[in-house]
Amino acid sequence: MKFDEFYMQLALNEAWKYQGLTYPNPAVGAVLVEEGKLLSVAAHQKAGTSHAEVLVLIAAYEAKSGQKVGFDPKNAQMSHDFLLKLPPNFFAQCTIYVTLEPCSHQGKTPSCASLISRLQLQRTVIATRDPIKGHDGGIEMLENVTFGVLREKAERLLGPFKIWQKRAFVLFKVAQTSNGRIGGGYLSSKASLHHVHQLREVCDTLVIGGNTVREDRPTLDCRFTRGKAPDVKIYSRKENFDREIPLFKVEGRDVEITDDLSFLERPSFVLVEGGEGMLREMQKQIDWLLFYQTPKLSTNALSYNIDMNLEFLHTESMDVDMMIWSRQIGY
Repeated sequence: MKFDEFYMQLALNEAWKYQGLTYPNPAVGAVLVEEGKLLSVAAHQKAGTSHAEVLVLIAAYEAKSGQKVGFDPKNAQMSHDFLLKLPPNFFAQCTIYVTLEPCSHQGKTPSCASLISRLQLQRTVIATRDPIKGHDGGIEMLENVTFGVLREKAERLLGPFKIWQKRAFVLFKVAQTSNGRIGGGYLSSKASLHHVHQLREVCDTLVIGGNTVREDRPTLDCRFTRGKAPDVKIYSRKENFDREIPLFKVEGRDVEITDDLSFLERPSFVLVEGGEGMLREMQKQIDWLLFYQTPKLSTNALSYNIDMNLEFLHTESMDVDMMIWSRQIGY
């Protein structure tokens, strides 16, 4: 059982690297082990592409055979077809660890549960059930299943996915120094900035406070990922903005000035960037906060002077920065 927990934790850690980036899909990680030897670790990376189970199987094939596949493993259909043509029993001594029940349905990608069943792996270890009716049922398609390993941690990973099925999942981004200062230009490393732009690229709406727009005159695009800039809602009761600043000049995006937050009732992914005023205004609506904490001290006076109780969900390094996923509790 301890080995199961160890390998499942590896799968969870890999999935956290893509938290939010797989929207509207959940973040899912997988690990493949053969007779006690770790072969591969993988995670779902983008909606419409191969799921974690497929990517980990392709990576395991490459590890076992010493050969690279001649196609993009993110192409789900090609990957499924390739895996099903491997010699019988190629994975017969393998155990797959998955943070979420393999999908049973055929959607934009083929069924992972069906694939695992046909490949006849020795064992499947699953952390938690798929909460979406019609997508669940994968466990019943498999044999030799161990269920519930690190289930609580897997449910935590699944939090945003469950929320955006019903309403907006609201993520507040914080970039700060180690002594909690937020002013003075760019604070985050290039890796952190790239990650923020990845989140901007997949979110439905980016919300920012009116004072931040007036004072910082931001662009709020996705230039570090060369992706499409998000639509922006400026939360403000006044419309006195300089329409010549870069924010209003980005091609292909909608910018709306509003003091109505009813759009948060719709299932979606909403990213919020702003200062203390914005954090106070949206405190009731914020689900999670994502901190990018840089290893420096600053004498800048700006900070978030607000009382909030948080639970740290996951931390990892982002170049020199520390990235901390957290959620608000007791509010």
